[in-house]
Amino acid sequence: MNRGWAFAVAICASLAAALGGAAMAGAAEAENPSIPDIPVLLRADTMKYDRELGIVTASGNVEVSQEDRVLLADTVSYNQREDILTASGNITILEPTGEVLFAEHLELTGDLKDGIIEDLRLLLSDSARVAAAGGRRSAGNLLVMRNAVYSPCNLCQEDPTRPPLWQLKAIKVVHDKRTKNIEYKDAWLEFAGVPVAYTPYLSQPDPSVKRRTGFLAPSFGSSSDLGFVLRTPYFVDIAPNMDATVSPILTTKGGGGAAGEYRHRLMDGEIDSSGSVVVDSEDEVRGHLFSEGRFHIDDTWRGGFDIERATDDTYLRRYEFSGERTLTSRLFAEGYRHRNYFAANAYAFQGLREDDDPGQTPLVMPMIDFNHVGEADRYGGRTSLDANLLALSRAEGTDSRRLSLEAGWRLPHVDSSGAIFELSSSLRGDLYHVNGLDRDEPQGRFSGITGRLVPRAALEGRFPVSRQQGTISQVIEPVVQFVVSPFGGNPNDVPNEDSRDFEFDDTNLFTANRFVGFDRVEGGPRVNYGVKWGVFGGTHGSTTLVIGQSYRFKTDDTFEQGSGLEDNASDVVAKLHVAPGSHLDIMYRTRLDDDNLEARRNELNLRLGPSALRLSADYLFFNGQQSSGFPDREEINFALNAQLTRRWRSKVSVVNDLDNEDGGLRSAGLSLTYEDECFVFSASAKRTFFQDRDLRPTDSVLLRLTFKTLGDVQTAVQ
Repeated sequence: MNRGWAFAVAICASLAAALGGAAMAGAAEAENPSIPDIPVLLRADTMKYDRELGIVTASGNVEVSQEDRVLLADTVSYNQREDILTASGNITILEPTGEVLFAEHLELTGDLKDGIIEDLRLLLSDSARVAAAGGRRSAGNLLVMRNAVYSPCNLCQEDPTRPPLWQLKAIKVVHDKRTKNIEYKDAWLEFAGVPVAYTPYLSQPDPSVKRRTGFLAPSFGSSSDLGFVLRTPYFVDIAPNMDATVSPILTTKGGGGAAGEYRHRLMDGEIDSSGSVVVDSEDEVRGHLFSEGRFHIDDTWRGGFDIERATDDTYLRRYEFSGERTLTSRLFAEGYRHRNYFAANAYAFQGLREDDDPGQTPLVMPMIDFNHVGEADRYGGRTSLDANLLALSRAEGTDSRRLSLEAGWRLPHVDSSGAIFELSSSLRGDLYHVNGLDRDEPQGRFSGITGRLVPRAALEGRFPVSRQQGTISQVIEPVVQFVVSPFGGNPNDVPNEDSRDFEFDDTNLFTANRFVGFDRVEGGPRVNYGVKWGVFGGTHGSTTLVIGQSYRFKTDDTFEQGSGLEDNASDVVAKLHVAPGSHLDIMYRTRLDDDNLEARRNELNLRLGPSALRLSADYLFFNGQQSSGFPDREEINFALNAQLTRRWRSKVSVVNDLDNEDGGLRSAGLSLTYEDECFVFSASAKRTFFQDRDLRPTDSVLLRLTFKTLGDVQTAVQ
């Protein structure tokens, strides 16, 4: 039985059912007992069948369903002998791939896959539209359109006759669903109705394609240091789990080169890499490599690596790849099982500051950590065990090896009044082997084996009190902590590699050992005390305050001047956080001198306003410390984000170094962005005022134009 007869039988059966002719339907089934399923469904207000001519005609809200394809029209007729379906009036074809086709007249084969369509309009699955004078459909996969216009832009509601913001016109457009490609022949781009570019050939993936090899949107701009800068990214779809992007870089003053990015997803891991190479104006080859890998071996173990390297200190900042001042490369493996954690790490560093000495830069290989927390006993107490093994070497300077073991025990308790207590104790031992350690005169250098044993006990009490008033709740919680440990835990024979960056603030006020590393321990009896207070709204809004101090019964030269802990009574630390709603968020952190309450550190973070006009401001001031290597610092920066209209937004940002003798401003920037459903335009201007070797104060302007849906474009001449 041919396809046309099956179609006619199906229509006759539908017509008979619609008219109530059960006998006719039964006869049709009897004559064709081999038809298990009706391949086409036809619905209409009225239908008629001319047996002599073999033509079925349906009119009024006609719906024809063929597999997953649906045709809607005012009138449909089907010629059984020619296998031709003709439709007219308000034609809509719903494609199984998500496209919707509109027309006024068409002639197709019975399976709706081949034929001619007049006055064609096509709505793609990403809401972009194509209009054409006519088209030819082949095999249901290929649609060839003539005199076509493509645009993802919405038409003006007030005047739909106005041209869209941008549109692409072509003499011929081919949409191939098999290759998932849309091709344009003899095409030109119009912006606001004005032709701006022509190409003999242009192709793009159709909306069903998530990624494909081709050019990405370029960026271009100008810099007083690099001159005119142009970057033209090219995306390479290597495999479903692998891709790369190559971006040629052209400058008129800073030479040229390329940057690249590589991404690879594995069954149990991933690799992301980026890098660049540039031949600058002095014919010097410069570049960088950043790479990150993460691998999940099983439910317990995972490992990975981080690689960060640059050819020289200023390259990353000059070509705006990164603003980092220290690059850290790492190789690691770690495992979690029950209450145990194990980690093995190796670190290599590259300092990019002018005073960094590569010979003094440490190489850490390995650093091994093990942590165990025991099950709670019948009283709620838990034991713990922490171990650390470190080997650190330098080309020039001190080498050290360290083994640290610490056993601990904690017992929390809540009494009937709601008071919370915690009793803890620990015993820690450190064994060092050191080469070439510089010590204060007259001791001189030290090489050999040294160690220490540090016991510690602590008791902490918290007394929270709450009050409810309507939807507002208030909590006040005094906290007192007593810590006992011996003095003299930091002999001169022990190097200080990982405890230099020390800062006393509200985050470590109630910490038994405030040093973040292993090389320094806090000794002597002391008491830490403070108050936590908070007010919380029923649905949103809160205000919290933490203020406290530490008192040492004997001074300890472990803490240097400016640390805030060098005297018996420490500086007062406090943090205030006010967030009454989504339009205001203030965080203020400070450290006040115990003698005169003069601020030794101030930090203020402000977020003010709705999303339409949002101000972000940050102020930072602190006294420097010799051990950390940072001088006094005072800085303020702010950014203002404004949503000017529904489509226009802007941003202003300023960084001001208030402690800079040569001038305050470090950088200032301004950006303006327009974005709608089909187009993005952004312009930014930036001025930097600092200098470092070949880095000079720089003015730069960057422009970016993105035609949405054409952002990933392939071009070729044929």
